[in-house]
This record gives sequence, C-alpha cells and structure tokens, in this order.
Amino acid sequence: MKSLQEFLQNFFKNKGQYVFFSLLIAKICGFISSIAVVRMLPQSDFGIMTIVASVFAVFVTFSGFGSAQGFLRFGAIAEQAEEKEKLHQHFFLQGFLYHLILSVLFILSSFFFVQKYGDVLLIFIFFTIRLIGFYFFNHIQSYFRVYHDNKNFARVNNVVNVFGLILIIILTYFFGLKGYLLAISLAPFLSLFWFFKYKILNFKRTKLQKKELWSYSFHAVFTAFLSDLLFSLDILLLGFLLNENAVADYKVAIILPSNLTFLAVSMLQADFPKIAKNAHNQLFVKDYISNYYKIFIPICLVIFGISFFFAKEILTLFFSSQYAPETQVFLILVITFLMNMLFRNLFGNLLSAVGEMKKNTIISIFSLIVLGISAFILVPKFQILGMGISVFLAMTFSGFLGMFFFWKYFKKLA
Repeated sequence: MKSLQEFLQNFFKNKGQYVFFSLLIAKICGFISSIAVVRMLPQSDFGIMTIVASVFAVFVTFSGFGSAQGFLRFGAIAEQAEEKEKLHQHFFLQGFLYHLILSVLFILSSFFFVQKYGDVLLIFIFFTIRLIGFYFFNHIQSYFRVYHDNKNFARVNNVVNVFGLILIIILTYFFGLKGYLLAISLAPFLSLFWFFKYKILNFKRTKLQKKELWSYSFHAVFTAFLSDLLFSLDILLLGFLLNENAVADYKVAIILPSNLTFLAVSMLQADFPKIAKNAHNQLFVKDYISNYYKIFIPICLVIFGISFFFAKEILTLFFSSQYAPETQVFLILVITFLMNMLFRNLFGNLLSAVGEMKKNTIISIFSLIVLGISAFILVPKFQILGMGISVFLAMTFSGFLGMFFFWKYFKKLA
C-alpha cells in the first residue's frame, strides 16, 4: 500500500464504498430529519427533546457494555468461522442482559429532569424503546463487518435510516413531538429483519475466556461513553448554564459541522478489520496514515474555504434567517470538526484497532476535564460562542494527545 492509487484500490476491493455510501446516506437522513424537526417543532419542544437526546447519546454508547465493539475486534482477528460464531453468540447473549440493566438506568435518569421540564418523562420512555432497538441494530452491523460483508452492512444501515427518515417526516408533520418520538423509537427495530433472515438469533451459551474479551469491551464502551459525553456535555452544560432556547441555537450551529466527520469515519470503519489484522505491521500503518492525509487534508481545506465565505448563507439556506447570526459559532465548530477528522478520528480509531483502548480512555477523560473547565469559564461571558470555543479546545487537545500515544506505539513496532 505504497501509493494513494493502491490505497484506494484496496478500499474498493474491500467494498469500502458500500460502507461509505451507507454512512453518507445515514448522515444525509440525519441531517434532513434535523432540519425537518427544527422547522416543524416549536423551539421549546425542540430544545427539551435535544436535552433528552443528549442524555440518550451518552447511554447508547454503553449498548451491551461494549458487546458489539468486543465482537468486532476479536471477531475480526479470529481465523475460523466457527470461532467467529462462538464469539458472536457469547457477546450477543451476555451483552443483551447488560443492555436491559442499562435501559432501566436510562429511564430512571429522567427524574433528574422532571422538576424543570414537566413533559420530559414521556420523551424518556420513547427514547428507552429506541435504546433497546439500537442493541439489535449495533450487533447486526458488527456481525456483517466481522464477516467482511459490507453489502449487507450497507443494506441494514440504509433501510433503518431511510425508512426512519420517512417515518419522522410523516409522523412529526401530523402529530408533532409525539409523532417524532414514535418514529425514532420504531426505526432501529427494522434491523430485526436481518436477524431472522440470516438466523443470527441463537441462545446457546458458549464457553470462552471472558476476561480478555470483556476487558477490551468495557474499555471500548467506557471510551465511547466518554467520547460521546464530549459531544453531549456541551448541550447539557448549556441547558444548565443558560436555557432551552440557547440549546436550540447551539444545536442548529453544530448540526452541519458535526456531520462532516462521516467522511473520515466511513473510511476508518470500512478499514477497521484490515487495520486490526495489520496492527503490528509498521510499514502498513505508516502507509495508511500517509495516504489518509493525502485524501483528507485537501478535503478539509475545501470545506473550510466554502464555510468561511458562505457561513451566513449556509445557515439561512438549511435552517432559517432566525439562526443566521450564529456564524461565529458555526465557523469555530467547522474548524473543530475538520481538526477532528485530521487527528482525533484518525488516531482514536487506530488506537482502538491495535488494541490500545486504555489510551483512548485516558484521552477522553482529559478532554472532558478541558471541556468542563473551559465551559464554566467561557459560557457565562460569551454565551454559546463560549461553548463553541470550549468544544474546540477539548477536541483539539484530544486529537493531539491521541497522536502522541499512537506515535509511542508506532515506535515500538520498529
């Protein structure tokens, strides 16, 4: 994999384009649904729903206590199909029990918000149903990735996201917030079709060495939790320090920038099994990083140029003139997520693929500390602009720290 041409040929040979376009479709669907919800729901309903969605984003990272991540990592490096199947049955069954406990904790967390937001309990109930559905959705995705079946990975992803979008638009239009909640709770259960089609559901217990498997899984899920908390803590802190209207304004400013990372994530997800298998090959790792930058540095420069010159027009076009004044926050967040693509996404995924999950946990902990401290200092003075700066500091710090840890790992391969 010495040249960029060979790098891209390997990507297409691995059918990475299916992963890319399925994640692109998912981002487009998420983006369209966000715009539709912004336009169809009152600002107060949208603000409250966003707060609950931020809590959900924290809990969903604990899905099965990392069972899907553990299966993806160890299933990818397993040589025999029989071994892969044993791993899947073990992770699926044990993880589902953990996930039920998680769902109970999520609904109980609603009582922290009931006093301030009266109708929040109903929203939490629908999001709890969605949380359970996501367990099946995540596992079927990992299953197809382990078996390098990127076509079926794309199919299940596309069906859940496209039909989910259709449900959201129709039900929100006719029934408002309740219709939206019904749509998002039903969508992930569409993935059950593939469970029954491929007879993946199997309740036979298997005996495996659990310590190593779940040690990685717990670190993976805890790191994912801390990482997603970084994306949710900004919303939660704004809800605490300011109000739901500020949350709505900030959410609109971050929707587009946060979706930019799908470009990097899609490639890294498609290549994850290949990276895991070549974790100790220094030449492979070096060439992978080099070719990754050949692709994404020019992409980031183009995106920044468009955003810099047309920020106000972009916000007005996709949302409304009501949100056009938030151009400063928008630009800061664009820069933040472009830096995220170049550092945090790349080195975080590389550390995960090579088994260095503990390093990712350390990075996420320090990033949260940076976000929390800077937010309490900057938000009271600069409002949502202060939160944008805080997110930039936290995510840029995590990207450079990830690069530092991976460089230490890379030198050991020599």
